[in-house]
This record gives sequence, structure tokens and C-alpha cells, in this order.
Amino acid sequence: MSTDFQQARETLGARLRELRTEAGLNGKEFAEALGWQRSKVSRLENGKQTATTADLEAWARAAGAHEASGELRGRLRGLETTYRSWRRQLAGGHRALQEANAVQEMEAETVHLFESGIIPGIFQTPDYARGVLTDVSNRIGSPSDVEEGVRARMKRQEALYQPGHHFHALIWEGALHVVRCSPESMIAQLDRLAGLVGMDTVTIGIVPLGVRTPFSPKHGFWIIDERLVIADTWNAEVWLDSSEEIAFYVKLWDQIRNSAVFGHQAHRLIGRARAHLSPT
Repeated sequence: MSTDFQQARETLGARLRELRTEAGLNGKEFAEALGWQRSKVSRLENGKQTATTADLEAWARAAGAHEASGELRGRLRGLETTYRSWRRQLAGGHRALQEANAVQEMEAETVHLFESGIIPGIFQTPDYARGVLTDVSNRIGSPSDVEEGVRARMKRQEALYQPGHHFHALIWEGALHVVRCSPESMIAQLDRLAGLVGMDTVTIGIVPLGVRTPFSPKHGFWIIDERLVIADTWNAEVWLDSSEEIAFYVKLWDQIRNSAVFGHQAHRLIGRARAHLSPT
């Protein structure tokens, strides 16, 4: 999948290749100078592996380009924190973005996610998704291909039924009370969520309102195979793949999990939200 992140990594790789060729060394000679496998040089130059700060400093030394070390570190910082505005991502419409998300989810074996104000997209019903995408389209001014976006979002749910995949979802209880569609459709959405509790490929925990927590629910985030974190803000996604950032979010997810309830207790909280919509 072509992404801003991958394009930036390939651009960094091209710069590394340029420094090596300017030094007059082929890949084999350069790898020997660094004490690396030749395959590592190839992966870095072709954007197949993310360099570390130590890799870049060693590369600059081996190329005799010490002055390039600061430039390379700056490129890496930009790569590790990739800002992708919703306006830019949705310029091609909702369908394209949903299909890109589907690729991430189908390729992942394990996804850990937290949502503080919305039912996760992969669990949404068509009516709920329609309400969400319509609101986004109105707010961002994106192309109005909402129906195509809804169909693509529903297709994403195929990953829930694929062997070898597992989704570990934590949802703030408040998200169950944020109505993004008609009351009747919201009830159907809550029923859908309740029906997913206990699936072999899905673990759902609800963080109750009023529980003592060591955190505030600032934003949602997804951890993809512990190799990539995608964090949502109001106007953008931030993609993080440095080991330090991933470790931070894994630790945060574990803390949130300690405050969540599962199984029967999760059903009870979903039922409580449903009762507010249908008091009779």
C-alpha cells in the first residue's frame, strides 16, 4: 500500500543511495565497511526497512559525509512522526481511504485499539457508519461519496472472520452514548457491538465511566502488529513506527485494559447505553 509514510521512507532511502554512490562504493563494499549484511543496505536504500539514528550516523561516517548526519536525522524525525491530514487523505473520497484501511487490517495478525468517542469503524453498522462519514464529509468538505465509503467500510469487516486475525478493542463507555445516527439505528449499533463480544477473533473491553484511571481519554489509537501506531486527532492521523513510540502506546493500552471490563460486565454497560435510548 502506498502511503505518505512509505513514500517518505523511500525518499530517505534514495538519499542514502546517493551518499553511497558519491563515496564510490557499491552495495557489497559499503556493507563490508559498515560490518552489515548486504541485504540491510539494500532494504534501507529501497525503503523496505526504517533506519535507526545509529544506522544513519554510521552511514554518514562510512560515506565520508559527516556533514550529512544532521540532515539524515532530521529526515528520520519527519518519517517517524508522519502527519496525514484528513483533508488530504479524503481528497480522493471516503472509499479510497476505507479500502486503504482494509489493506492494513487484512495484512495485520493482531490489532490493539482504543476508541474514546466512537464505535470502532470495523464494528460499525451501515447506518452508524453513514452518520459518521456524513458528519466527516460536512466538516472536512470532502467529496460526498458517503455511500461508497459505507460499502467499503462494511467490506473491512471481512477481517473479523479471517482465521489468524485478532482484534483487541477497548472502548470508553462514553462512546456508547454518543449518538451518530437515529436512536433506532443507534440501538442496532449497540446490539451489533454486543453480538461481537465473545467472538473468537475479537476481544472487546469497555472502560466504565467513573472508574479510577491513570490516564485521560484524549484520542483513539490503533496498534498494528506492534510495528505501527496510528493515532487520531481532530484533523489528522499521526503514524508512528519508532520502537520508543510503539512501546509507549503498548504500555498505555495495557493501562487502559486494566481499567476495562469484559464479557458479562461489558454486556451490562452496552445494555445500559441501550436503555437510555429505549427506556421502555
